[in-house]
Amino acid sequence: MTASKQDGMNYAPQGKPNHVVKPGEFVFAAAALDHGHIHGMSKGLVEAGATLKWVYDRDHAKAESFASKFPGAKAADSLEQVLEDPEVRLVAAAAIPSERCALGLQVMDGGKDYFTDKTPFTSLKQLEAARAKVRATGKKYMVYYSERLHVESAVYAGQLIREGAIGRVLQVTGFGPHRLSPSSRPEWFFQKEKYGGILCDIGSHQIEQFLYYSGCKDAKVLHSKIANYNHPEYPELEDYGDATLVGDNGATQYFRVDWFTPDGLGTWGDGRTFILGTDGYIELRKYIDIARDSAGDHVYLVNKDGERRFDVNGQVGYPFFGELILDCLNRTEHAMTQEHAFKAAELCLKAQETAVRVS
Repeated sequence: MTASKQDGMNYAPQGKPNHVVKPGEFVFAAAALDHGHIHGMSKGLVEAGATLKWVYDRDHAKAESFASKFPGAKAADSLEQVLEDPEVRLVAAAAIPSERCALGLQVMDGGKDYFTDKTPFTSLKQLEAARAKVRATGKKYMVYYSERLHVESAVYAGQLIREGAIGRVLQVTGFGPHRLSPSSRPEWFFQKEKYGGILCDIGSHQIEQFLYYSGCKDAKVLHSKIANYNHPEYPELEDYGDATLVGDNGATQYFRVDWFTPDGLGTWGDGRTFILGTDGYIELRKYIDIARDSAGDHVYLVNKDGERRFDVNGQVGYPFFGELILDCLNRTEHAMTQEHAFKAAELCLKAQETAVRVS
């Protein structure tokens, strides 16, 4: 088992190169290396043909170490050096969550598109500032909702739904357990003002998937809960959260996120998604099929044609990254609309804001 499979914070799936541009045609920079997801974000872009030119972090040694993993990349002396480079079209970043919006505003003011790790905001005020900046600059504020975008089974489920395999989607149930590994976490991880709360943080993955699979443009949070059941030594940590939503087309969602992955599991979390349609249903076993197969990306489909299981590991790829590159070049919205990226963020913030604390 690879370290990244055990450690969700630094999980960076390996995809097959599928270049949509020629070398040097789409240049990007990586900045603010606070969360390990920057590895997956950068790898995904490079596999789609992008060229990583600059890496910036307040810790110059960290930037140099990161740059050494990408041929031709260099550590920048400042963020201004990155933003003043006319070759750079996009800045990918994984700052401390509470700092992601301010960085994005600076990047867009610098004339670049912005690609941030989830969660993109820790307050509704930040979200409104980003919406205004997108309107003013015309630049993109894209979000790495990795539990759909960088998981082949999740990508394949979207293809099945578009093909009509289960009819109209009625309900989505998601489970997003994670391994805590507290000794490996930075100090900010346990400070609610900085990480935003469990529904705002890892809950954002679940809400984004619901909007995508159900085809909703908007939704309401009917009920949400948070708790710190078992970590009194970290009083600001929320180790459990759940929520129920209803979409503008009548589809519903329930999801649960937590930090209770046991050490005996062969991966950082047994992520699962259940999608019920009028004509069938889909189950995703994203990262493992426990006690049977340590590989992930298992898709189960039941409809009028019978029962089927698909092992799509290494078969589907991650089209989002190539689509994002082309969207930046062509000013289109095929990878993800700005409205969708912001709506998922808005709903996770509202779920967090209205959550009942039960422990």
